[in-house]
Amino acid sequence: MIKSTNLRSLAAQLIERVIDEGVSLSTILPDVKKQLSDKNGALVQEFCFGVLRTLPQLETLICKLMKRPLTDKYRVLHYLIMVGIYQLIYTRVPAHAALAETVAGAEILQYSNFKGLLNGVLRQFQRQQVLLMTEVNRGPQRHLHPTWLLQRLKKAWPGKWQQIIEANNQYPPMWVRVNRQYHSRDSWLTLLIQSGNSAVANEIVPDALRLESPSPVSKLPGFAAGWVTVQDLSAQRCALLLEPENGEQILDLCAAPGGKTTHIFEIAPEAHVMAVDVDAHRLECLRKNLQRLNMHAEVKQGDGRTPEAWCGGRQFDRILLDAPCSATGVIRRHPDIKWLRRNRDISKLAALQRDLLEASWMHLKPRGTLLYATCSVLPEENEIQIKTFLRRHTDARAAVLQNSNITGLQIFPTIEGGDGFFYAKLVKVT
Repeated sequence: MIKSTNLRSLAAQLIERVIDEGVSLSTILPDVKKQLSDKNGALVQEFCFGVLRTLPQLETLICKLMKRPLTDKYRVLHYLIMVGIYQLIYTRVPAHAALAETVAGAEILQYSNFKGLLNGVLRQFQRQQVLLMTEVNRGPQRHLHPTWLLQRLKKAWPGKWQQIIEANNQYPPMWVRVNRQYHSRDSWLTLLIQSGNSAVANEIVPDALRLESPSPVSKLPGFAAGWVTVQDLSAQRCALLLEPENGEQILDLCAAPGGKTTHIFEIAPEAHVMAVDVDAHRLECLRKNLQRLNMHAEVKQGDGRTPEAWCGGRQFDRILLDAPCSATGVIRRHPDIKWLRRNRDISKLAALQRDLLEASWMHLKPRGTLLYATCSVLPEENEIQIKTFLRRHTDARAAVLQNSNITGLQIFPTIEGGDGFFYAKLVKVT
């Protein structure tokens, strides 16, 4: 239960739930932000995202500053100290304000007797900051990733792992997708410039713009009317690779929150789309996105492993399977992924993806197309998954995507580009 109006202690409580309880930040942060002003909500998000992005570094610093860690019921104070140190290193918050508000957070949390300890630790860090940061930045914690994930990335991508983690450790760019049913990309860009912002067009993805400065959606021209949607560059390639056509029966599986569903309609407004997801709450987000863009899909709640329960024997011309995955390609947008995910999860996710592929393939028409997508950079979920599927199915052929030399297209996150994604396009030959 969140019990504070002090922004630092609010952030500490949220971080505690992520690290110690395994709760996703995207699940709990939105409700907290609704109770705050836009400015304060953004600040709490910055503290949470920042601490989770730099967690190994902050843990190491605290170990150097304290003889014994704060544990059990005092653990929230451990995360409050992290919030304080993070402010001193990475934010523009004046040092005196960062210290005062962080120490005040202990009192709000009803640990007034720890105010002296927090004040002493933070002031000690101030005095020794240059030396401490030099030491910390020499160790393995400088990579800001859990050891198991670093090992997997090094093994899978020996020439690219450093690029991947560098991109993961940055703030993500804000990409938008211009709705071609209302505007060309250039005409909407003109409106954006007139509103006081600007953006850079992408050469490959025709509707994509990267904003020069992130913006609240309320300030994007025509957002409420459906003229534009916030969607990462790599995610925008999904509907383009699917190549939907008017009149086709299309299944969008694991569809929520609906960014790809609405893109399908922007390309093929007269397609018949069934959008399915197992999560009722996320389906509400999908319905809201469809409503904002004035689009109509057949929305169903259902488990993708048992399609007969929600579509009977229905067959589809195209299937988009945006499979649940490790999300290792979108860490920069969700830094808590690094601490929520475990090494053992990868094999479990690969098994789920296999089951979803098998079940959905049975509902694809002959000569139909299935697009398999993940926001992962791990081969077990991507290339290996598809190669294994092709060995099992003589009726499947993989289409070559942009001269890729693997079974599918692996996209890596880049600092000013898109997130990490994988796509494989499978055609049912009989």
